[in-house]
Amino acid sequence: MSETAKHPFFIRLAAILLCLIGLFVILYFGGDIIFPILLSLLFAIILRPIVTFLIKRLRFPYFIAVVFAIVFFIVIFLGVFYFISLQITDMVNDWGKIKSNFYFHLEYFQQLIKDNLHLSNIEQKEIIGNAAKNSLKSGNQIVGITINSFSDIVLNLILIPIYTFLFLLYQNHFIAFLTKLYKPQNHKKLREILFEMKTAVQSYVVGLIFEMIAVSFLTSIGLYLIGVEYFILLGIITGILNLIPYIGILFAGVLSIVVSLSGSTDLSIALGVIVVNLIVQVIDNNILIPMLVNSKVQINAFASIIGIIIGNVLGGITGMFLAIPIIAIIKVIFDRIDHLEPWGYLLGDDVPKTYEWHNIKLPHYNYQTTSTTIDFDTDFTPPIQSEDSAKNEENSSKETFDK
Repeated sequence: MSETAKHPFFIRLAAILLCLIGLFVILYFGGDIIFPILLSLLFAIILRPIVTFLIKRLRFPYFIAVVFAIVFFIVIFLGVFYFISLQITDMVNDWGKIKSNFYFHLEYFQQLIKDNLHLSNIEQKEIIGNAAKNSLKSGNQIVGITINSFSDIVLNLILIPIYTFLFLLYQNHFIAFLTKLYKPQNHKKLREILFEMKTAVQSYVVGLIFEMIAVSFLTSIGLYLIGVEYFILLGIITGILNLIPYIGILFAGVLSIVVSLSGSTDLSIALGVIVVNLIVQVIDNNILIPMLVNSKVQINAFASIIGIIIGNVLGGITGMFLAIPIIAIIKVIFDRIDHLEPWGYLLGDDVPKTYEWHNIKLPHYNYQTTSTTIDFDTDFTPPIQSEDSAKNEENSSKETFDK
């Protein structure tokens, strides 16, 4: 029997909860330092195949291969940033038209409020003016927070490539450190865990990149067909925001509607944008995600949403982006440790079978087929005991207690 199995369940549960609470506290107070390091580790895992290719196929020295991988990563990032900046420049050149369209929609909404809420334009201006005065009181704080956030972004943009370079350069050193923490008989399991973690993260991120490209392309085509200006920029932004599961697409939809209205005086175009986003999401959720993402990392939706919310609290947008890879790593670790395997199953996704209902295939959430032998669909009726059988059981229990 293992050492952990000797302890009662409630002691092991309390130890796990204390470890999780301690981890959350550390991430909450040290997130500004830890999350850029975790993001760099994620990028290092993604770039590792490039380093391996340069070493084995092109016979590059290890140091030069790492440098080439980092330069490749920076060039790709700067290329995407430059392309987006060109699209934003086109919007700035059309600022006069955007401003006139904005005032047109503003007057329309003011008239709508006047007709339905019976508020005159003067009363609406007073309400807006009072809100503006209240907002000016905290204006200095907002400016200070914005400056600090911008400085943090610039600092992270400098540190993340450096961290990624060092992770790739010293990866063997870090692996040797991990092997020194465990006995030699556990090194095989450690290698299996590290390999599964690397495979899960790489597969998930690669699938996510292909999903981002597909969503950007489909959204751009849809917005072009309904006549939205800046359709390429909005498609790229939608694909990038879609990297944040469940939440990013909502922000992308709102942003697309605002930008489309600023480029046209036709209000019906907002309905077209909503339809395009819904169609793309149907394709994404039913084809792209099952084929490119869910096939790589089996994490259920409940664990994903909770992880994203916790990631937002701890690290903002960076925490939301890192939530799924971190959960995938935790699941790999839990699955390979005997007394933590149930928690790994809790994070996983036991794909349900489907059944037909009026020629429509629906998911049948019946988990008793593979994971448990307990039938939750049938009522359990305890057997009725007679007085003689109850006395016999009582006597046998007394005899057992005496023994």
